[in-house]
Amino acid sequence: MNTHEQQRISEFSYDLPDEKIAKYPLLQRDMSKLLVYKSDEIIDGKFQNCVDFLPENSLLIFNNTRVIHARIVLHKATGAQIEIFCLEPIAPANYEENFASHNECTWQCIVGNAKKWKDETLHINCIIRNRQIQFSATKQSANETGFCIRFSWSGGVSFSEILEVIGQIPIPPYLNRNSEESDLQHYQTTYAKHEGSVAAPTAGLHFTPAIFEKLENCSMQRAEVTLHVGAGTFKPVKTELYTDHAMHHEFCTVPRSLIETLAQHSGARIAVGTTSVRTLESLYWLGVKLCENPKVSIDELTQWEAYSLPQNISLADSMSALLKYCIQYNICELRFYTQIMIVPGYTLRVITGLFTNFHQPQSTLLLLISAFIGEKWKTLYEYALAHNYRFLSYGDSSLLMPRY
Repeated sequence: MNTHEQQRISEFSYDLPDEKIAKYPLLQRDMSKLLVYKSDEIIDGKFQNCVDFLPENSLLIFNNTRVIHARIVLHKATGAQIEIFCLEPIAPANYEENFASHNECTWQCIVGNAKKWKDETLHINCIIRNRQIQFSATKQSANETGFCIRFSWSGGVSFSEILEVIGQIPIPPYLNRNSEESDLQHYQTTYAKHEGSVAAPTAGLHFTPAIFEKLENCSMQRAEVTLHVGAGTFKPVKTELYTDHAMHHEFCTVPRSLIETLAQHSGARIAVGTTSVRTLESLYWLGVKLCENPKVSIDELTQWEAYSLPQNISLADSMSALLKYCIQYNICELRFYTQIMIVPGYTLRVITGLFTNFHQPQSTLLLLISAFIGEKWKTLYEYALAHNYRFLSYGDSSLLMPRY
């Protein structure tokens, strides 16, 4: 990749006292505070009034992924507790097919207390739809990420139903508490549709039906993408140079209708959350790849690929190339994996505004924020800390619009 002026992750640190981390959400989603950054000015607002700060004819893009009950706790005959954290499907590899499986499936997982789990198969019994179900887990091969785990069960119910009953919602580790009944509702956006995430796209947690009604009344456009958020979103950058960090890959889906919209939309393009940013920016680079070679594979964008591709392709030309591809292969939605890492020096090609919460020090998400608004991130975070904004997943929101 290209050399950047700032490569040391230590440059993206700040003091985050524990009391500034929101351990629980507000009872009413849209009552959170909203820090607005526009025209080089910081404005204190309420999220319920967020529509008032948006430019006319804005297009808002949401990530409609749904958080699964990814944490499964099983016990050995000795009583030892084994915790299985489902990361992504292996067989079937397709998310929808995997969740619809009715007797077995395989997942890539992180295993807690793995040293005590040898070769035995672990079991748990439950009742689903008045049926007695025996669920089993068998540890197979180990790899860099964790383990390949084969799940099997009786009763003819789907794996999705199994997880809903025996799994736990995987709230972020920095909350330092167990998940509770209230998290089932609060750690999920109101518009979540497609199962697959092990972490919520938290910028969207603030949106309510009342907000959506305001957007509609103001003739704001809405669109949705899907990026299944992986556990890597919580993975800290432990390398001295952030360019040495290995970025996680995530599965994305973008409808053809959004590509058509992006090809002609002239107003502001506001991403709701960093996951929407990663999806949209990756989409742009897939179009650039097609501009270079119409026959190239666009099922993946690797970590630093964007930095070596041509930098002079317009958004309209990129979307046009993608539309031609969709028409040629009769595709209604593009499906691909992205590993893109957005760092200072990167120029965002699709979004012009961003709703996002306040992120952890030395995180890839903070690097993305810096790429978007530059060194101003330090001023915003200092302001938020001094004015009692709540940080991280269950915290307050910000609306960043540096061009307006």
